[in-house]
Amino acid sequence: MRDRGSAVLIENNKVVLIKRIKDDVTYYVFPGGGIEKGETPEEATIREAYEELGIDVGIKHCMAEVDFKGKQFFFLGDIVGGTFDTGKGEEFSDASKGMYIPMWVDIESLSFMNVKPKVAADKIISLFK
Repeated sequence: MRDRGSAVLIENNKVVLIKRIKDDVTYYVFPGGGIEKGETPEEATIREAYEELGIDVGIKHCMAEVDFKGKQFFFLGDIVGGTFDTGKGEEFSDASKGMYIPMWVDIESLSFMNVKPKVAADKIISLFK
């Protein structure tokens, strides 16, 4: 288990998710990844957003901490630079890791999607009710 930092990026009632297809299973995750040694959760979130999405992220605040395969930190943020969907992280070049497809999703749809962890999606839904 490894602690993770994840970005919650919301614009026009849509949130960024990464569609994951692995071993014939489809699910969605918030962009982010493992916190490396010497890195803060915020720094990991910024690095991972760039690697996975090709964007620079400005962190506002931590909106949730969730115990799910380690401690996960979910940071509300804004896109402050870069070009969406130009990520070049290692996950995109290793076919054994499955497919990673960045996308914008209507917040209303979160309740019907297989988002992991579900508690993070539920938190976002509750903020917009």
